[in-house]
Amino acid sequence: MNAVEQWQAALADAGELDPDVVDRIISVHGSRGVRAIEAVSEGRVKQYNDFTIVVGHDDEYIVEDGGCTCKDAEYNLDPTDPTELCWHVLAVKIAREIDAVDDHDMFYSEVRDLL
Repeated sequence: MNAVEQWQAALADAGELDPDVVDRIISVHGSRGVRAIEAVSEGRVKQYNDFTIVVGHDDEYIVEDGGCTCKDAEYNLDPTDPTELCWHVLAVKIAREIDAVDDHDMFYSEVRDLL
């Protein structure tokens, strides 16, 4: 079991972001973990019919099949290392585990056209 699977199991057992789980996430992911936890607590993980979106401060990022459209994922992370994840992917994993995803019964492509 890798470090991500370990904190995911602890999160599943706790059912919430308790201090132990928060410490585990931050010890593995550092500032990416902090940003992910902030995004979840601020309700910035959104599920649409076509995509899961994480709202950042400057843009919105599509997270799909464990990948993300952000530059961090594209340029800085090793795709073969399951513990190297951008904060957007981390936020989705956390939000899904504690049922903190903001569900929208519509297509993101319809919303994005309005922005």
